[in-house]
Amino acid sequence: MSPQFRVADLERSIEFYTQRLGFKVEFRYEDFYAEVMRDGCSIHLKLTDPGNDEMEIKAKNEDLDVVFSVDNIEKLFRELSVNGVEIIQSLRQMPYGREFYIADPDRHIFAFVEEK
Repeated sequence: MSPQFRVADLERSIEFYTQRLGFKVEFRYEDFYAEVMRDGCSIHLKLTDPGNDEMEIKAKNEDLDVVFSVDNIEKLFRELSVNGVEIIQSLRQMPYGREFYIADPDRHIFAFVEEK
């Protein structure tokens, strides 16, 4: 599956996903659509108004947009922290494993989980 995120600034989003999260651009369609990919996971970015109020409410409630199952979560946490990614939930132990959350510039929330 590949989620599609509405973004307010396509160039800013592409820069964030490639420079901070380590994705690569798979394709671009004109000036309003792109796909980025990392480790077999893809995200589609569509230039539209994502509705800032709605996105801020989602961030406050930690309403997740996507959950990635990962290995070596500590390494990924350090990588993203060093790259200046906004960590909205620090690395923590939960009954099902370890997790942390980040937000992109449009306030989409990603969870990274390493199960027990």
